[in-house]
Amino acid sequence: MKLIPHHESRPLQSLIAVFAAWKGFLLAIALGTTVSQDYDTSTSLFFEHAYGSSANASALATRLTRWDALYFMQAARHGYVYEQQWAFGAALPLSVRGIVWLLGPLAHLAGDAALEPVVAIVLANSAHLAAVLALHRLTLVLFGNKTLAYVAAVLHILSPAGLFLSAPYAESPFACLSFIGNLLFAAGLRPSATVGKRMLAFVGAGILFGLATSFRSNGLLNGLLFAVEALKCLLGFVRQPSVSRLALLASLIIGGLSIAAGSVVPQTVAWFRYCNVDPADGMEPRPWCSRLIPSIFTFVQSHYWNNGFLRYWTPNQLPLFVLASPVLTLLIESGLDVSRRFGQGLGRATPVVGEPYQTFVLTLGVIQTLVAVLAITNFHVQIITRLSSGYPVWYWWIANSLRNGETRKTGSMVVVFMVMYAGIQGGLFASFLPPA
Repeated sequence: MKLIPHHESRPLQSLIAVFAAWKGFLLAIALGTTVSQDYDTSTSLFFEHAYGSSANASALATRLTRWDALYFMQAARHGYVYEQQWAFGAALPLSVRGIVWLLGPLAHLAGDAALEPVVAIVLANSAHLAAVLALHRLTLVLFGNKTLAYVAAVLHILSPAGLFLSAPYAESPFACLSFIGNLLFAAGLRPSATVGKRMLAFVGAGILFGLATSFRSNGLLNGLLFAVEALKCLLGFVRQPSVSRLALLASLIIGGLSIAAGSVVPQTVAWFRYCNVDPADGMEPRPWCSRLIPSIFTFVQSHYWNNGFLRYWTPNQLPLFVLASPVLTLLIESGLDVSRRFGQGLGRATPVVGEPYQTFVLTLGVIQTLVAVLAITNFHVQIITRLSSGYPVWYWWIANSLRNGETRKTGSMVVVFMVMYAGIQGGLFASFLPPA
């Protein structure tokens, strides 16, 4: 645990200090790459096209607007123009556009500056800090252990997602909304709370998870939390019917539907644009419009980005599987370990405080494991290093390893790996070099 010292009387101030130091380190790496030429000219072309050749783009904005961030910023600036852009969640571009609009009266102060990337960078870093504090609070609620809470939050700061959590990407807002959603869901599990408060907590959690899903589609898996708790509530109602159990069940259903809405609403907007068209106007419905489930997201991911079952399993992608293997191992091992220790939380050293949270933590472990498996079978596997940032179980697992004499060495090695990976990846990302 000496690897991550902390100030027990001021944990939040300590976390903010660690956060600032780590961000300073990563952003310094990004700015340091300005001494070399970009591997790709897409960023300069984007700024010239979106803002004109005389636009004032800060060095940090250009270094962090890389890879998928270009699609997010194009959508924030011009909306969704091309079909393939719908592979990227609408929430980040809409949030950036909304903030820029609110800043409209102050726009003259920025002159000809490129605002959207700067706003997105500030949003990403603010959301990351909020996620750190939310994870700290969530860990305290579930485990009642201050040291575990602090170390888990620091591990989220040091996430191998690295600069992706500072760049115009959806990972930081997703983690923030997911952790706060988990915190609200845990509040809904407290049997000492009134039924009304528990209902509000479940519905609020569903809304936050729905918003998280609008940033990243893998947020849909959070619906498992509601499905499991709804099943428990239904079984309890069958055994002993009551108005309170029925009300809680209704709130869980509403929460689950809210998560689905995070995916359905953007899909519906796309359907009206591409499917509800008149051939007389020279427009034909797109091929996905006639499918049983007319999802533009699944079509675009498959057609333009080659996502799908085992599609990434080709010899030339083997290095990316090797690169992703440490994080995949951590996610799967920690998820399965929590499942094996059902009823003991993360083990006897750190039992979950109270029976109501045991199934909750178990389900979080299952969700995390499913994401890892899907990354292996269906996704571009290298993105797991940033997807992992939004799931808490593996942070708890590593934090607990650092507390245990038998596993402390392994936990310390994992922390060293996280720091090294994030630093190297930051330099590659800012230089527009793979992996992304």
